[in-house]
Amino acid sequence: MNLRFVEAFYWVASLKSVTRAAEKLFLTQSAMSSRISALEDELGVLLLDRRDKHFKLTVAGARFLVYAKRMLELQRQLKTEMGSGGPLEVSIRLGAIESVLHSWLIPWVEQLRKDNPLLELELTVETTPVLLDQIRRGTLDAVFAALPASADGIRSQAVTPMEMVFVGNGKTHRKRRYALEDFAGADILTFQRGSQPHVSLLDTLRQAQVEPRCVHTISSISAMVQLVQGGFGVATLPRLAVQRLLAFPDLRALVCDTALRPLPIHVSYREDPSSPAMEAVVRSALDFIEQQQPAPARKPRKA
Repeated sequence: MNLRFVEAFYWVASLKSVTRAAEKLFLTQSAMSSRISALEDELGVLLLDRRDKHFKLTVAGARFLVYAKRMLELQRQLKTEMGSGGPLEVSIRLGAIESVLHSWLIPWVEQLRKDNPLLELELTVETTPVLLDQIRRGTLDAVFAALPASADGIRSQAVTPMEMVFVGNGKTHRKRRYALEDFAGADILTFQRGSQPHVSLLDTLRQAQVEPRCVHTISSISAMVQLVQGGFGVATLPRLAVQRLLAFPDLRALVCDTALRPLPIHVSYREDPSSPAMEAVVRSALDFIEQQQPAPARKPRKA
């Protein structure tokens, strides 16, 4: 049995689409259909129900999917056990929200490339709802977003949340410490309407009974930073992103008595029983994120 045909069936069943599976494996739709037909001929049963436009596995197709996954996992184990141990050929369609892009994504990708010289990356930067939709549809292999994706064949794991801070222009915001009330007359810039930072900010202001002049919702960190650099209001941004934006010398994280809620980050990725590459990429990201966290402060020794 040709395992390439088995792999083709696995992705058609997992993505619930011949078209999306063909895109995943870089095949034409006709080539993908031919592989499924050849597999059906060999097994002597129909695996896909082609009687209507809605995707559906036959009873035999649902049973064979279990075996297909086992066969591909065994193939992966054999390659790992008998392989040379050389660098993996990593081809990944990755999605991330802007907060991740401006914080640790670029240095992590640089490290990933050093460890895997054969890395081929396709990067999409979008909002969380768009990224979750794309990974469910199978157009992305892994995403870093503010919410986890939930669907068959997708694994999700929470990673270290991002500390959020108020950011202002150092020329106009010179106080060592601010109370939330100090921002009552200011324009506050945050992420797009309905996002976790936006909702969290409104809740924080409401609980403190602080009425800012205006809360602006902006989807681009670059736009927010340039506005703050120009003296337009105060923004809420991940601290790591502020630390990396060295091109804006007037940007300053403001110490505030009221802490903003951290931005939750989740990595969601599609299982690939035929290759260890995806899990290796995710492990690499988790290890890198852990290394970016500040070391815990040591307790003073007792005399």
